[in-house]
Amino acid sequence: MKGMKRIFVGLSAILVMSSVLTACGGKSNTDSSSSNSSQAPSTNTAAEPAKSDSKVTINLWSFTDEIPNMTKKYKETHPDANVEFKTTIVATTDGAYQPALDQALAGGGKDAPDIYAAEAAFVLKYTQGDASSYAANYADLGLDDQMVKDAGIAQYSVDIGSLDGNLKGLGYQATGGSFIYRRSIAKDVFGTDDPATIKTEVGPGWDKFYEAAAKLKAKGYGIVSGDGDIWHAIENSSDKGWIVDGKLHIDPKREEFLDLSKKLKDNSYHNDTQDWQEGWFADMSGTGVKPVFGFFGPAWLINYTLSDNAKDTNGDWAVTEPPTGFFWGGTWLLANKDVVKDEAKKQAVADFIKWVTLDTSETGLQYYWANGTMKDGEQGAKDSVASSVVMDKSNGELPLVGGQNIFDIFVPANANASGKNLTQYDETINKLWRDQVREYTAGNKDRDKAIETFKQQVKDQLDIDSE
Repeated sequence: MKGMKRIFVGLSAILVMSSVLTACGGKSNTDSSSSNSSQAPSTNTAAEPAKSDSKVTINLWSFTDEIPNMTKKYKETHPDANVEFKTTIVATTDGAYQPALDQALAGGGKDAPDIYAAEAAFVLKYTQGDASSYAANYADLGLDDQMVKDAGIAQYSVDIGSLDGNLKGLGYQATGGSFIYRRSIAKDVFGTDDPATIKTEVGPGWDKFYEAAAKLKAKGYGIVSGDGDIWHAIENSSDKGWIVDGKLHIDPKREEFLDLSKKLKDNSYHNDTQDWQEGWFADMSGTGVKPVFGFFGPAWLINYTLSDNAKDTNGDWAVTEPPTGFFWGGTWLLANKDVVKDEAKKQAVADFIKWVTLDTSETGLQYYWANGTMKDGEQGAKDSVASSVVMDKSNGELPLVGGQNIFDIFVPANANASGKNLTQYDETINKLWRDQVREYTAGNKDRDKAIETFKQQVKDQLDIDSE
C-alpha cells in the first residue's frame, strides 16, 4: 500500500507540449495560441488523408523534447516505416511528470503510453520499483541479451534497467563520470596539463584528491566550485543504496560526504557554491570568488552546461579519470507491456527502441548522437553514448577541451560506473541528505544532529524507518 500511495499522488500544475509526428513530415502540431488552459496532459492528433493501410500510432511520453525530436530523424532514416508518433511532454518541474505518467499507465487503453522515458533520478521506480509492472521485458519485444552484448552497452545502464535478470529499459546516453579541469591551472600548479598525469594528482581515492586541493590552495585556486561537485562521485560509487531490506541505510561512503564536504569548507578548498546556481556557473567562466580547477561530470556536463558557461575559458579544459568511478544522470526508454498484444504495434515499438538504444550502424541514433550529426549540415554536440562499439568508431574531439578526444576517457568511465546502488526514492532522499550536510558544514548543526534530522525527514516524508 505504501508503494501505491506514493504513485497516486495529486497532480501538480503542469506544462505540457503535445505533438504528432507523421510519416508525411514529422511536424509539431502544438497550438500555442489555444485559449484552453489545461492542468493535465493533452494531445492533438493532426488529421491525415484517408489511406488504405492505417498507420501504427505510438503514444510517446517524455519529460523533455529530446526523445520526441529523435522521432524526426527516425522517420527520415526509415521512410517506409508505417508509424506515427503521438507525443506528450510533461516537464519534471514541481514533480509533475511522474504522477501524470503514473495516471496514464494505470488508466490503460488506447491513449496509454506505449513508450515512455525515465531519468536516473526516478528510473528505478519504473524498472524495478512500484511501477515496474507496467514495463515490457525487452526480450518480449525481440530485443535480446545478445544484442546488448554485441552493442557493448555499459553494464551499469543494463543493471539499472533490469528486474530479476529481465531487461526493461535502456538508455542512449552513457553518463559515466570524469574530472573536467582547467589546463592553465594544471600547468601552473602541477607543471603539466596532460590527462595521464593529472589523474594521478587528483586520485585514485579522496586522500590524493585533498592533497591536490592543498597544492591548489597554495597558489590561490579552489579544487572544485562547491560540495555538490564531489557528491555525485560519492553517491554513485557507494556500495549500497539508500534502502536495504526495506529500511534506510546510510552507506559509509555516503556518510563520509559529511566529512569530505566539511573539509572542503573548513580549508577554503572551494567557493562554497551550489550546483545549478549562478555562483556555480560563474566558476565555469573563471569569474567566481577565486579560480576553480575542475568539476566532476559526464559528457553531457561538458556539452550542455560547461559549453554554455565557459566563455573566456573555452578551450582551456581537459578531461581525465576521476578519483572514483561514478555516473550522473541519463534517460532510459521503456515500453508498455500491453504493446505485445498487438503484433504491428509491438514491431513498431521494438524497431524504434532498437534504433535508439541498440543500433550500432552509422544510421543508428547513437552514431548520430556521438558524432553530433543529428541535423544534416550542422555540427551538434558529441555526446557519450551507451554503446562502446559506437564510441570506438566515433570522433570525440571537442574544441572546448583543447581538441581532446573525450571518448578515450568516457569509454572506460562508463565501464567503471555502478548501477547497483540506486533506489526508486533517490530523488527525494538525496535532497534531504545534501540539505543536512550543508547544515552541518555551515555550523548550524553538529554531525549527529544532522544525521538524526535526516533520518526523521525520511520517516516523515516516505514512511521509511532507519536501520
